[in-house]
Amino acid sequence: MLWVWILLQALTLLGVANYLHNLPAERKEEAPDGVVVILSVRDDWDGAPDLIARLKAQSAPHRLLLATSGACPAARLLAAREDAWVQLVAAGVAQDEGQKVHKLRAALRALRPADRFLIFIDADIAPPERLIGRLLFPLVRGKADIVTGYRLLLPARGWMPPLVGAVEMQLATMPRAPDATMPWGGAMAMTRDVADRLGLDAVLAGRLSDDMAIGLAGWRAKLRMRPVRDLLVASPLEGAFAPLWAFGVRQYRHVVTNSPAMWALATLGVAIQSVGWAWALGWGGWSAVAIGYGAAWGRALLRWRILRAVLEPGQTVSARRSLCWDALAPFVPLWAHLAVQLQAATSNRIGWGGWTYRVERGRVTDMVRDQTDSSPS
Repeated sequence: MLWVWILLQALTLLGVANYLHNLPAERKEEAPDGVVVILSVRDDWDGAPDLIARLKAQSAPHRLLLATSGACPAARLLAAREDAWVQLVAAGVAQDEGQKVHKLRAALRALRPADRFLIFIDADIAPPERLIGRLLFPLVRGKADIVTGYRLLLPARGWMPPLVGAVEMQLATMPRAPDATMPWGGAMAMTRDVADRLGLDAVLAGRLSDDMAIGLAGWRAKLRMRPVRDLLVASPLEGAFAPLWAFGVRQYRHVVTNSPAMWALATLGVAIQSVGWAWALGWGGWSAVAIGYGAAWGRALLRWRILRAVLEPGQTVSARRSLCWDALAPFVPLWAHLAVQLQAATSNRIGWGGWTYRVERGRVTDMVRDQTDSSPS
């Protein structure tokens, strides 16, 4: 068993080393004409001045397509102030699909003839200046059909946000095979031609998860989906135990309701690591514990090098909090990860944005506004 444990820890260490090794030395960008950034926002969106400033500072020219339900005051103010840059779309309230998906479909129908490149982002990210240019590079050079970055959570102080951040960092720094990439809707790009060829509006219709729907459709269509490894995009994370735990469960419930096989494979990988740590702590002795901690500290050092390479200096301070879990108690994020995955499989109901959806085979079959959440959609 000890040799199996050594092999398992070596593989996890090599996985993070592989990610670091494959960070591009040259971060080439493109800035073609006809770029539109599509952003779906809730009615209580505050205008996100930091996000807007970061979008304006992008190295690639673009325009912003804001998709709302039609009742977002901050979006209307921004569109009035930035008339030449911002296009506003009012989608109304969804009846049989996710609110975000409903707004994205309205945005697709509002595209202009000159729009050639589509960039999808989330409202809670802090995009680096190179985001759009880097996403565009593989598209313009004909190296990919769909290009994606990946979220990197920046936890606030406390114990729970860094724990969730540690779990997400495990996923963010896994080796990424280009042909097995699942896009992330928070920083994703494709050409208009690919969107039309994929039938993107029909792909999203009736769905709750935009990125899962696009990723699975892309796999079926044998599209080339490529990660940009240096685009680990910062996203702030704060909150108490209950909402953060619910966030984790929701993320995996998206997976299990869209692709049970993908959920099973991911859960098996985490379960093997979790059982290994239980054996090491309970029966493996000091040598097994030392091997586990040695690998954990090695991963933490490698991830620190990755963070320093991809994040802004001020962001690394927050991201570093997540590394403490991997260095001090590496088994805790694994066990929490496994618990979230298992809980996700106990129901097909997903609470998101003030609504509870029932999802079967990736499609919304029922949706009810939460009585305890009066926040707008």
